[in-house]
Amino acid sequence: MVRIGAHVDLADAIGAAKTLDADAVQVFLSDPQAWKVPDLPYEGGAEALKAAAAAADVDLYVHAPYVINVASTNNRIRIPSRKLLQQIMDGAGAIGAKGVVVHGGHVTANDEPAKGFDNWRKAIDALQTDVPVLIENTAGGDYSMARRLERIEQLWAAVSKADGADAVGFTLDTCHAWAGGLDLATVADQIRAITGRIDLVHANDSRDEAGSGADRHTNFGQGLIPEDQLVGVIAAAGAPVICETKGEMAPDIAWLRERLG
Repeated sequence: MVRIGAHVDLADAIGAAKTLDADAVQVFLSDPQAWKVPDLPYEGGAEALKAAAAAADVDLYVHAPYVINVASTNNRIRIPSRKLLQQIMDGAGAIGAKGVVVHGGHVTANDEPAKGFDNWRKAIDALQTDVPVLIENTAGGDYSMARRLERIEQLWAAVSKADGADAVGFTLDTCHAWAGGLDLATVADQIRAITGRIDLVHANDSRDEAGSGADRHTNFGQGLIPEDQLVGVIAAAGAPVICETKGEMAPDIAWLRERLG
């Protein structure tokens, strides 16, 4: 049975999992648009959350802040990104998280993409953690590190040279793949051929057309991804699932469980 859950608020993560009938939850440890990591907003702190998750048989995942861009050639972005990522990895380790989802990031039109890939290698080299870093494919951006398959292949060639490369995994986002112009019928096998693994699925329908580059999630059956393609890519990935859809997500979890069997 595939373990299925949702992105929830950290303060009541385990209570939310019970309400949603979720096997897993994903949380932010800090404001996703900020550079500072506050004290953990969970009663009793990290040990209490770790113990509660274990008692409830709920797997924890952490999503890193959106501001992180370790690929950047701008020192004022790249260096704080590495520092923040280390803080998030430390926090994830303290709560017993299964992995930390990190966006692939981007360079600019004036940069060689190879510099971004090598900056990722250096970032992995510098990390001190036992928690897997799960790089997520992105929906848009001509200079992104993880939108198109050829870029993902180049990114993986770079991070595979890093110390700790064995702990680098992949998060496949269905909305991002659709919006990024990838073929949902084949993308899971193509990603696995590049990375050797898919560790987590972000299961989302898409408000916009295939190839639009728009990162706009919506609930299952309310977007433009055909049901057979959406269910098919999630099944083909063969990994735990986090729903990042809109509003009440219990119906999405039930919808997906019914179709995955």
